[in-house]
Amino acid sequence: MNKKIAIYPGTFDPITNGHIDMIKRALDLFDEIVIGVSTGLGKKTLFDLTDRKQMIEKVFENNASVKVVSFDGLLVDTANKYKASIVLRGLRTVSDFEYEYNMANINKILDKSVQTVFLTPNEKFSCISSTMIKAMAVHDYSKISGFVPKNVYEALCTKIGNK
Repeated sequence: MNKKIAIYPGTFDPITNGHIDMIKRALDLFDEIVIGVSTGLGKKTLFDLTDRKQMIEKVFENNASVKVVSFDGLLVDTANKYKASIVLRGLRTVSDFEYEYNMANINKILDKSVQTVFLTPNEKFSCISSTMIKAMAVHDYSKISGFVPKNVYEALCTKIGNK
């Protein structure tokens, strides 16, 4: 049996309940999800790669259908390494579509066997982004508890100094 494996790439700095919802819904479509935690080339991240990967592993520790990996380099190479033929991406806004459409086309040029599937978020998570979470945490960390898992909330409080 050929397993349908999708890779969900991102910096996940940090992972949010929106990301988690997307992954859970994608598991209805695919046999396995590989969460590809990117080094975030060109991005200044709050959490280092190891911390981001460990936070995600904690969230999905009881789900054998989710694998968490870190990567540096081309997404299509990482997809091939983990036998993922689908790139999973979320679209919150029209501007997301423009960026993601271009990325999907570049990936298709690099490797025709890797296709991109877009999912829209549950509307209660459509306004959430990792950037927004970090901005809120700096000003009032108590407001973020409903947007991130408990382990991420605690990591943000510790990192930002608002225990």
